[in-house]
Amino acid sequence: MSAELTQSGAEILLRALKDQGVEVIFGYPGGAVLPIYDALFNQNAIRHILVRHEQAAVHAAEGYARSTGKVGVVLVTSGPGATNAVTGLVDALMDSIPVVCLTGQVPTHLIGNDAFQEADTTGITRPATKHNYLVKRSEDLARVVHEAFYVARSGRPGPVVIDLPKDIVINKAPYVEPVGRHATYRPRTEPDRGAIAQAVALLKSAKRPVIYTGGGVINAGPQASDLLTRFARLAGFPLTSTLMGLGAYPASDPQFLGMLGMHGTYEANLAMHGCDVMLAVGARFDDRVTGRLNAFSQGSRKIHIDIDSSSINKNVPVEVPIIADAGKALAALLEAWEADRTPTDTQALTAWWRQIDGWREKQCLKFTQDRNPSGIIKPQYAIQRLYEIARSRGKETFITTEVGQHQMWAAQHFKFEKPNRWMTSGGLGTMGYGLPAAMGVQIAHPDALVVDIAGEASILMNIQEMGTLAQYRLPVKVFILNNQYMGMVRQWQELLHGGRYSETYSSALPDFVKLADSFHATGMRAQTVGELDDVINAMLDCPTAVIADIAVDQNENCFPMIPSGAAHNEMLLGPEHEASGAGITDEGLVLV
Repeated sequence: MSAELTQSGAEILLRALKDQGVEVIFGYPGGAVLPIYDALFNQNAIRHILVRHEQAAVHAAEGYARSTGKVGVVLVTSGPGATNAVTGLVDALMDSIPVVCLTGQVPTHLIGNDAFQEADTTGITRPATKHNYLVKRSEDLARVVHEAFYVARSGRPGPVVIDLPKDIVINKAPYVEPVGRHATYRPRTEPDRGAIAQAVALLKSAKRPVIYTGGGVINAGPQASDLLTRFARLAGFPLTSTLMGLGAYPASDPQFLGMLGMHGTYEANLAMHGCDVMLAVGARFDDRVTGRLNAFSQGSRKIHIDIDSSSINKNVPVEVPIIADAGKALAALLEAWEADRTPTDTQALTAWWRQIDGWREKQCLKFTQDRNPSGIIKPQYAIQRLYEIARSRGKETFITTEVGQHQMWAAQHFKFEKPNRWMTSGGLGTMGYGLPAAMGVQIAHPDALVVDIAGEASILMNIQEMGTLAQYRLPVKVFILNNQYMGMVRQWQELLHGGRYSETYSSALPDFVKLADSFHATGMRAQTVGELDDVINAMLDCPTAVIADIAVDQNENCFPMIPSGAAHNEMLLGPEHEASGAGITDEGLVLV
């Protein structure tokens, strides 16, 4: 037998992973994958991180992938190991995160016999993944792994599952080197030049333009963000971003209007509502951005750049579709813009900026903080101080979040100047995402400051991962905005359900300081304004993992807010604003 045939499937798997540039796997062992773990024990090229739950393994791989641009890798066992990973897989699918998930499976001769820890993993994960595989021959293993990585990272990125029966990873087989291109899956990355010319002509004719960007710009790499910045500044157009796109354009730039959508800024939402030409780049017009579709940016002409052809005209009809990689499309757009000598309507653009500046005067993110040292901490103020103090340290900073009010406040008040520094669950809205995602980010960036901005309800979804932080000495900081409620649900109950707070109050929370201590971390607490800065500084100075329990105002709501099913000009702005001066129209505008 040749030397190439002496390798087991498990050894072939690890060799293929190494050839794909994999440096770390997030996983949890079990019977069906023990041959893989045995092979891992006998090598030093790939690091394994032992999580405490398989859902957390996928979120950690997502954090790793989103902060590096690489493919995240997960290894779980059969049956419940695979089913526990499904939430993470759907999260990655919704947010276009490249992940390869290796799932154990019972031996091929037992598949379909209801064997111990058997599940129809490929059937269960088909709608949860971009693609999945059940490997039936050891000879196919290397090829499938290489193909899975290509599928995960190409086109619109996403999760891919490889289901591995136990006999497949035990049997001997030859190794197959990776091939350059896939035979059939070849996503279009280069833009159509005619469509680019149409886009330039439309943009140059605009009187009220807006650029609307999403996570696709970040997925296209740092160069795409640079090109976006160059184009926006050259054109002089206002720019807004989805939750997933934050950081693709510098938040400090005066052309940035802030986030748009359900909890977006007044100026961003009204600019989208009143624009006459919209350039959408790497965004998918989801419901949290568009609000009521029949009132979304009526009368505007739309240009949509996206690598996923199925996203074009899916929710909103567009005049100029451009199916391409966002970076390549922006490069072509910039080149065509500079070559076209047609002037923009500077007088109209000046008037448009004057209108936008008028909306900005509303100061929709303004809040009132009692500065008395014994005062109650506003959640917005807690994030503002975290941002200001962290920025003053000058250290590379990455932020993850759980899901809820704290997530939206973080998006509003923590400013991102670069891509890949903001990790949050957008499409699926997965509570429990932030802590394991921060774990993955910290593994990828061991010297960086990594903070999970959390709520006291959401953090408990995967709190067991504090054990993983301890085992690998990961100094992740957990910054809990503790209002003792499932805050976003409570807010909806207050505003839309007559104040009937059904099952949203947590009356038996743990002592988070003691909980931190039990997980070999450091616990801290701030209950008043006077304690906040000291706790933040102590947290940032601490060399270990930290849980900082920040007691915040229980009654604070997250504004602005567009109620579900409402239009962009039907915003709830909050109690500190008066109903006047909407700009385009006050008809239907709801200002509390």
